[in-house]
Amino acid sequence: MPNAIDVFEEHGLIEQISDESALRKSFETEKLSVYAGFDPTADSLHLGHLLPILCLARLQKLGHKPITLVGGATGMIGDPSGKSDERNLLTQDVIESNSASIKKQLERFLDFDCSNSAEMVNNIEWTNSFSYIEWLRDIGKHFSVNQMLNKESVRRRIEDNSRGISYTEFSYMLIQANDFLELYDRHKCTLQVGGNDQWGNITAGIDLIHRKRHEQAYGITFPLLESSTGEKFGKSAGNAIWLDPEKTSPFALYQYWLGADDRDAIRYLKYFTFLSMDDISDLEKSVQTDPGKREAQHVLAEESTRMIHGDDGLKKSVRASEVLFGGEISDFSDKELIDIFADVPSSSISLDELNKGIGILTMFTRSGLSKSNGQALQLLKQGGVYVNNVRMDDQKTLLSPEHLASESVMVLRGGKKRYHLIRIEK
Repeated sequence: MPNAIDVFEEHGLIEQISDESALRKSFETEKLSVYAGFDPTADSLHLGHLLPILCLARLQKLGHKPITLVGGATGMIGDPSGKSDERNLLTQDVIESNSASIKKQLERFLDFDCSNSAEMVNNIEWTNSFSYIEWLRDIGKHFSVNQMLNKESVRRRIEDNSRGISYTEFSYMLIQANDFLELYDRHKCTLQVGGNDQWGNITAGIDLIHRKRHEQAYGITFPLLESSTGEKFGKSAGNAIWLDPEKTSPFALYQYWLGADDRDAIRYLKYFTFLSMDDISDLEKSVQTDPGKREAQHVLAEESTRMIHGDDGLKKSVRASEVLFGGEISDFSDKELIDIFADVPSSSISLDELNKGIGILTMFTRSGLSKSNGQALQLLKQGGVYVNNVRMDDQKTLLSPEHLASESVMVLRGGKKRYHLIRIEK
């Protein structure tokens, strides 16, 4: 088996690493327990979380044991890392519901039934039992406020006089450090991985293990996900691509990858797929020699969508993409069609009116795809009138419920690219 550090390096996954030579030797001589944490601040993970998840999966393939920590305790506080504002505090019920949803998502990517099975833990198990006095005595005494203030995530918030940082968020670092200690005691976990904004929290845990157990622990951080234009992944940035298909459809994920900039596509293939480096190298050559083909983006979209949403999700996404290029529209749900045509104008009619039948020329005029029935007739004669991407030839056609493409949506198209959605009000 290759050394995990070499695998991470060839994929461009290491931003910072503690005591690389010692960690490299540990990877060579033993199977490590490695953890990454996920705070349940929403009922779904997003693409920003997928990088540490897949890094755990890579480590598991190399024989190491992944531990996923769902932060039932830390999620109630909020991590100041990478944030400019205080998080809203969530109730215990919301935290528990979010945690259950996240656990189901993690099971898609990690093997929980093998010789080095992944494990899930929740830090509420051990954090809830601490009294405030015990916390100050057993954990707080090991941390210097001076050192905590020098952590980049804390310093940035303190320097912003208009916002600052609450004592609640300031204490987050100590809770995460104690998580590392607990996982060391319970599972001999000696490595924590996470995004580069977690470096301060990770090193705090390394220091706590050294002080209380006189043992060596390690940390690796990955690059923060940004596109070549500087756009950050993550829900706090307002552009989240969720792993829950109800929040971000498989089609939307597929289209997101198809739209990746050439400068990002190869990097994303290294991060978000398990393709061999030889295959990725071939795709990189394709980007350089024939960028218009967008082969790297298509492979990225297919591999990632299949991994996250399965073969069925990929098939539906490919079909939905074909719809945009004139493929016949059938067997889609309202939600799927609305996702496909998210930027297309729409209007509504009543079910009673549709039951009576609406002339196709009238419908095209009412939708704005033509200025008059005469113009609609001319468009029809030229072969440019489509309902659900099926060309219509008879000007006397009456549109009825049988022309719906889904439960309550009909798709009109004038010419090659002008679409309009008709929604039925029941």
